[in-house]
Amino acid sequence: MANTASARKRVRQQKKRALRNNKVKSQIRYSIKKFMEAVNAADSENIQTCLRNAIKIIDKAASKGVIHKNTAARKKSSLYKRLAQLNTAS
Repeated sequence: MANTASARKRVRQQKKRALRNNKVKSQIRYSIKKFMEAVNAADSENIQTCLRNAIKIIDKAASKGVIHKNTAARKKSSLYKRLAQLNTAS
């Protein structure tokens, strides 16, 4: 248990940051899921919209420090790779 005022404040700050980070990570997972659903449905205009949205959310999370920049690069790479597989299969 935190004994000093500054330690108590740090606990409060950490809870707030954890909530915010979890929200952002959830948005990342949701946007990737939406992209994959669009890919499976072969809805070309929805694929592009979902891809742009997912990339935007991933980049923003990386710039804010919620996820590491290499994690962001890996996630984006996998999305582009999936899109390329779809384009070559068509």
